[in-house]
This record gives sequence, C-alpha cells and structure tokens, in this order.
Amino acid sequence: MTKLTALDLHPLYRNAIGVDRLFDRLINNIESTSQTNYPPYNIVQVDENEYFIEMAVAGLDEEDLEITQDQSTLTITGKIEVSETLNYLHKGIAGRSFRREFTLADHVEVTEANLNKGILFIRLKREIPEAMKPKTIAIGQVSE
Repeated sequence: MTKLTALDLHPLYRNAIGVDRLFDRLINNIESTSQTNYPPYNIVQVDENEYFIEMAVAGLDEEDLEITQDQSTLTITGKIEVSETLNYLHKGIAGRSFRREFTLADHVEVTEANLNKGILFIRLKREIPEAMKPKTIAIGQVSE
C-alpha cells in the first residue's frame, strides 16, 4: 500500500477551519486499513444522502453477526465456529471470523440491516439536524 508521507495538506488549512482533525483521521484511516479483502463488500450511493453496504457473509446467520455504530465508526463483526474435527481434502470456502470497520461522515446513521441469501445489506442515511443546516442571516441597521 502506498504511504501518504509526501502529501502536504497545510495549504488547505488556510481556507478551512477545524478540518485538520478530519485530514488527520483520513490519513490515519488509510494507513491503518487492513490488507484483507474478506469478506467482499460493495458500497453503493443511492443519492446525495443515502448509501448502502452489501457484504457477502455466506454461511453466517443473524446470530453470527454483530453490527455496531460508535459515533463515526461502523463495525461489522462475524463469528463463525470452525470444526477442527473435519479432515478437509480441499478447503475453498473461507470460513473464518472477521471484523470490518467503516468510517462514517458526520450525521450518517444506520437506518436498517437485513440478511438475505448470504448478503448483508446495511442502509445508511445522512440526516443533518435543522440547527446544522445553512441559514440566512438578516442584516440590520446600526442605531445611533
């Protein structure tokens, strides 16, 4: 994996306030991403504020999966019991536990999760609170 050690983000800081934490989190997330591709997944953007994740979890039931959201981190954990007593001549089906983390943008929440035919569907939606939406400020006259 390519390291971002030569990337200088300081010129961006002069036009944005408070984003230094966002850039630091982004770089740390890229550097700490695991090299595993298991289980395979898709991320789909439905519209500007709605997304879903499709994850192939063949062989796992609802009770084998745990989905948690802690502030801006979505964690999906799958626990599978592997039989040590079987003598596999060929083992082509991955049967292993996993932990996959996704960093979520501000105000993105999981709205539902479903398991169908070995595919876990997780729907996400960004709902910006009214207090956070842009508002127009009226300009008044200064009274003397």
